[in-house]
Amino acid sequence: MGLTSNTMLVLAMAAAVLLFVATVWLWPLLSRRTWRAVTGRVGLLLTTQLALFAFLGVAANQAYGFYASWADLFGTETDQGVVVDHSGRAGTGGPLQVLSTGGARGGHGAPARRAGQVQEVDIVGRESRIATQAFVYLPPEYFQPRYRTRTFPAAVVLTGYPGTARALVDKLHYPRTARELAADGRMQPMILVMLRPTVAPPRDTECVDVPGGPRTETFFAEDLPAAVAAHYRVGERPGSWGIVGDSTGGYCALKLALHHPGVYAAGAGLSAYYKAPVDPTTGDLFHGDGRLRDRADLPWLLRHEPAPDTSLLVTSSRIGEHNYRDTLRFIGQVRATRRTRISSIILDSGGHNFNTWRREIPATLQWLSGRLTDR
Repeated sequence: MGLTSNTMLVLAMAAAVLLFVATVWLWPLLSRRTWRAVTGRVGLLLTTQLALFAFLGVAANQAYGFYASWADLFGTETDQGVVVDHSGRAGTGGPLQVLSTGGARGGHGAPARRAGQVQEVDIVGRESRIATQAFVYLPPEYFQPRYRTRTFPAAVVLTGYPGTARALVDKLHYPRTARELAADGRMQPMILVMLRPTVAPPRDTECVDVPGGPRTETFFAEDLPAAVAAHYRVGERPGSWGIVGDSTGGYCALKLALHHPGVYAAGAGLSAYYKAPVDPTTGDLFHGDGRLRDRADLPWLLRHEPAPDTSLLVTSSRIGEHNYRDTLRFIGQVRATRRTRISSIILDSGGHNFNTWRREIPATLQWLSGRLTDR
């Protein structure tokens, strides 16, 4: 039974309700002061509370996509994929393989030329030797005859840590939002490549090339764009690619745009932070390499290295977000470079959660669309 399945949610809710009813029903029978009655009351209360917390945890995970599976939750998902065939030809064991195809959520069963399409894919990196799954949204125009020779701009969309790629489709509604904005003429049709930054689970690599470990930055800066371009009609010249993410994914998006402006012409960080943390989830990211540590600190980067020619968007809330003051300082630092461009979305209130990011995503996609070209 999957951790994110509706069956799991229903069973957890049923267990909590049944135990609550059992506690109310059996309490009079356990009202004596004997050790057995006291032990029974303690056991009932403890079991009922555990069942309630389990239900709340499952419900929160369903809503916010923290963990994709039991293995993900308990940290036993450690296997990394390796490249077996380096052929770049689609459908022949190349760097991108389509696993399944479905209609874009909210398309109401319409054909791909009207509603677009979401494909679940496997991507393997030639340089990094990292393998991960992703979801690719293809806009309706991709399937329409009059656009058959056109290439499209692309945006990498990242979750937070640990996150699930499926949440970008089902909870944050990136494909549906992109389709609706394009239909209204508020953004150009774009291909979205949606995945989590946790490409070496369960470790949080913060999109760093860890010495002797996962080369996550190489995967996102080189392997991912190359694999997608080998399979889809994506623009390949500078200015065709952007990147956006929330929380850890937002930090990664800003860093990749600053480190690789020739790849990512624009990067948007929703509720991002600006320096890679080192904690039990990351392990030792830098192995004593001071330059690698400094370059993962975005304010340090802006102070000590030439400003890159790229565009950045940051978001926060005056009430509810812990990054508000850091975001204001970062905006000031970027503006002082006079080369890197900075925009922002500052809400009056909003927490570090899906509801806040759903409020920011439409404007973010419009901003990103205005900074990418398709040819």
